[in-house]
Amino acid sequence: MPGTTHPVVSLRDVSKIYPPTTKGGSPVVAIDNVSLDVEAGDVYGIIGYSGAGKSTLVRLVNALERSTSGSILVNGQNIAGLSERELRPIRLGIGMIFQQFNLLNSRTVAANVSYPLEVARMPKAERVARVAELLDFVGLGDKASAYPDQLSGGQKQRVGIARALATQPQILLADEATSALDPETTHEVLALLKRVNEEFGVTIIVITHEMDVIQTIATKVAVMDKGRVIENGDVFDVFSNPQQAASARFVSTVVRGVPSAQELAVLRERHSGRIVTLSFRDSVVNQSEVFGVFAAAGIAFEVIYGGINEIQGRPFGHLTLSLAADDATIDAALGRVRELTTVTEVR
Repeated sequence: MPGTTHPVVSLRDVSKIYPPTTKGGSPVVAIDNVSLDVEAGDVYGIIGYSGAGKSTLVRLVNALERSTSGSILVNGQNIAGLSERELRPIRLGIGMIFQQFNLLNSRTVAANVSYPLEVARMPKAERVARVAELLDFVGLGDKASAYPDQLSGGQKQRVGIARALATQPQILLADEATSALDPETTHEVLALLKRVNEEFGVTIIVITHEMDVIQTIATKVAVMDKGRVIENGDVFDVFSNPQQAASARFVSTVVRGVPSAQELAVLRERHSGRIVTLSFRDSVVNQSEVFGVFAAAGIAFEVIYGGINEIQGRPFGHLTLSLAADDATIDAALGRVRELTTVTEVR
């Protein structure tokens, strides 16, 4: 990934406060003292449930919303307080794609992609060549003359991506870009965004409430809750060992963790063996190695809860097992297993 002497986007103590919505009401704090850095080449995911403030945050980056306080640096320039005229060249370097595509239905696919180039006053011959290049890149070279209502949702989003790339931006903002798509189409669009990042070196900020999106393409992540960033860092580190409840809830949507007390009570009713949880986090040891220890000791075992997932090829997760043998045999085997991975006795 390309290096830089400063972050491409840097937020410091940024807040966005809206006036009261009713007479005598309280101001609405949408963004509350947020600081974060996005480095060149990152695919930076910002994840949070509805109302967390993530979409407001991304709109501050290209000044579609103005911050109440704090500094927002884009390529080292503080955009807070700049006039619309001063913002224009900065926005040319920031592309944006939306959940509902925001295409112009009266324009063809080619004309939609061409629109930002027309605004930038690029000569027609160059516009035509650029549009053709981008439509080929997103796999829609044969749809140049089609209109948006003739396209599927996935095709519309591909047009949106091509349009966002038209001015060769350094930064791409994707606001819930896959939320309106089915799972297969989501996978295709995420693969395309990954190509944009890898082949063009575009830094991408992805706003989403879907853990699968973060898991698939993000390199860094910030978890938002009630307008604040409550946890951030490398995706694997944040989600393989979440420190905050909201982060753990997102992880639970893709992999089951340690059973709760209520779940454990049900498991005990169904399984008479001794229950232990094995935790795997970026370990070189694989499950078969651990299971081999139990098998060699003559212990009957069964996985009764949990799962293992991967982020960027690195495994993490928990497996809860029921072990059937005498305590001395189980204790000896667990001693060997503890040399391979983390073991927790479930009481």
